[in-house]
Amino acid sequence: MTLKAEPEGMLRLKELLRNYTIFIKKYGDRRGIEDVISSKRRFQYKEEVKANPHNHDAWLDYLRLVESDADTETVREVYERAIANIPPIQEKKYWRRYIYLWISYALHEELVVKDLERTRQVYQACLAVIPHKKFIFAKIWLLYTNFEIRQKNLPLARRAMGSAIGKCPKNKLLKGYIELEIELCEFGRCRELYEKYLQFNRANYTTWIQFARMEIYHGETDRARTILDLGVRQPRLDMPEILWQFYIDFESSQGEFGNARNLYKWLLQRTQNVIVWISYAQFELSIDSPDRVQKCRQIYEEANKCTSSCKEKEQRLKLLNSWKDFEKEFGSEGNMERVSKLLPEKVKRRRTLTAGGGSDAGWEEYYDYIFPEDTANQPNLKLLSMAKMWKRQQETTAGETATGEPTAGETTAGETMLEETTSPPPSSEQPAAPPGNDSHKNTVTETEQENMIFNNGGVMEI
Repeated sequence: MTLKAEPEGMLRLKELLRNYTIFIKKYGDRRGIEDVISSKRRFQYKEEVKANPHNHDAWLDYLRLVESDADTETVREVYERAIANIPPIQEKKYWRRYIYLWISYALHEELVVKDLERTRQVYQACLAVIPHKKFIFAKIWLLYTNFEIRQKNLPLARRAMGSAIGKCPKNKLLKGYIELEIELCEFGRCRELYEKYLQFNRANYTTWIQFARMEIYHGETDRARTILDLGVRQPRLDMPEILWQFYIDFESSQGEFGNARNLYKWLLQRTQNVIVWISYAQFELSIDSPDRVQKCRQIYEEANKCTSSCKEKEQRLKLLNSWKDFEKEFGSEGNMERVSKLLPEKVKRRRTLTAGGGSDAGWEEYYDYIFPEDTANQPNLKLLSMAKMWKRQQETTAGETATGEPTAGETTAGETMLEETTSPPPSSEQPAAPPGNDSHKNTVTETEQENMIFNNGGVMEI
């Protein structure tokens, strides 16, 4: 590939411009230096846009320079040349910088030249160029609408927003149109727009809340309740917990505590999230009634039963800690002791890590929580701990026999059981050490003892 050489005239022009710049910097005044620097930059931008007419960033830089020291007709000429370079590919990412050329052109005509009719023509020409079937720019529609509102031409503004929503209903467009009608106090139109908005996107929880807030502001509590009831019944929402909380707070603010309580029960039929249970308990505690403490305690008890099989042990611990704080403030010592017995034991364990290829990547330590009912339902935990202690005792006895000094038993390298921070103390039921070497028939070897435990209780994964 051969590079195309620059024409001889262009080289001579660049050399002349460079020498002239050096001369002005040496002998000229400040005004002359600024002029020659501006001329040099202008020449540079001209070359860039000439080499690549679709370099819209270069066009923007060139236009900023031209706007600072050129007359109106020259600026318009450069703008017309710039916007004539429509992106050849109809993909939005290639049009973003190009649209800013139109926006800059319109703002220049409105704010600098103050030619309002030409500004309107620029906006309309821009909207005609955009391929709306492929994509849409909500920003240009909103700018044009706000321009018409500044000119007190409300019918044209509404017509523009209606055309935008008809061509491509978009969250930003619908939200902007609703904000416009709210500022104009046209709440009947706002209701129609909110209905269209929800038909377009029912999963947007913000729209449900804003629609209900507007009705609450105007004292239409029944309308607001109906809207929120429809919102929480949607099969899919972006953040349903926020909408549910808003609905519950609304009913509480209206003094409808029975409705709020029914909402909590309805929500708990859908999810057994610990946060919902805690919020429900705090709600009952916040109601000024003589049995509020007892109701709150009943909710905590019911929540503990429902979350007893929860795999997220930290979430259940969060519930018990909240219950404990409640009993600490409102309960007796007996209630405090009862909740304390439900708290789990924190243990440190180890597990193997597996690399991407399936190879062993070492060990990882983590903390686990053992609840009292877990220990009662899993007797193998105690058996495994007893077998482990028996094995260490045997190793200690063998070490004392060989060296005459006690040595601490250590876990063998091939052992796969995970370490715990706490181990149950030895009990009288622990298997006794085997007698002398001459009683082989009544002796159970260490390997056989471990096999008996694992075969009787089943291999348990920790």
